[in-house]
Amino acid sequence: MPTPMKKADIDEFFRRLSSAMPEPKTELQYRNTYTLLVAVVLSAQATDIGVNKATKELFKTVDTPQKMVKLGEAGLTQHIKTIGLYRNKAKNVIALSRMLIEKYGGEVPHDRDALQELPGVGRKTANVVLNVAFGEPTIAVDTHIFRVSNRTGLAPGKDVVEVEKKLEKVVPPKYRQHAHHWLILHGRYVCKARKPDCPACPVSDLCRFKAKTVAA
Repeated sequence: MPTPMKKADIDEFFRRLSSAMPEPKTELQYRNTYTLLVAVVLSAQATDIGVNKATKELFKTVDTPQKMVKLGEAGLTQHIKTIGLYRNKAKNVIALSRMLIEKYGGEVPHDRDALQELPGVGRKTANVVLNVAFGEPTIAVDTHIFRVSNRTGLAPGKDVVEVEKKLEKVVPPKYRQHAHHWLILHGRYVCKARKPDCPACPVSDLCRFKAKTVAA
């Protein structure tokens, strides 16, 4: 595990990422808070591109829990069968839609515990919804953020919860709102798993990763 990054370097790390992308956005496509929730649930162990393809037609007509329940599990399955674990995800989406109708009047709750009670919604999904839909400065640690945090020394940790807690401590307050997206996009396109693009990395000199790649 690399040496943890110094406070001054962390500030510079996020300053550069924010300078390159002042207003980062999720790459998932959605129409409202409910469809965002559904898209994030579907994105588990799937790519955003794959989810967007599957939901493109679905979200044109099904954008509320009531419409989703009416569509039914079999109908939803036909839309999302190109996504991994689609059968289980279809069950969860129908079940969470029913719960939203029964407990919250069809609205997505602005509360972490309430979100995590919904079928198929874990801590990461709840954090994404809180951040994107409600503007909370939460950090949802996925595989990209976990890798970047450990590889760079930004917030080393043995599991996603430990990394999340460390990020909450070390990310400067002024960068916390968008930190989640900067780290995901950096991990997705630059600090990639198999071959990080260190020569093109804007924070390479701050990174504690010893096995940096070199330009061909």
